[in-house]
Amino acid sequence: MGAHRRKCDWCGSGTPIVRDMDPVNADFQYWCEECARALIIKGDPIETYRELEGEPIYGRLLEEHCTLKRFYSFATA
Repeated sequence: MGAHRRKCDWCGSGTPIVRDMDPVNADFQYWCEECARALIIKGDPIETYRELEGEPIYGRLLEEHCTLKRFYSFATA
């Protein structure tokens, strides 16, 4: 199933913009923008991720909302 047909694993309705490449729970790998933003604000951002829309939407969310000084990595393969 392509990412454009997939739904957010958390809310079940949003279009995923990011995939967690190292999920704690394999049932929650794909996240829409709203749910991904909520994770960041809660203080539990995705650390190893792949952008799905070809634009750095999640990267921008990290820059805007993340105050932690962790290293996040964009998965290229």
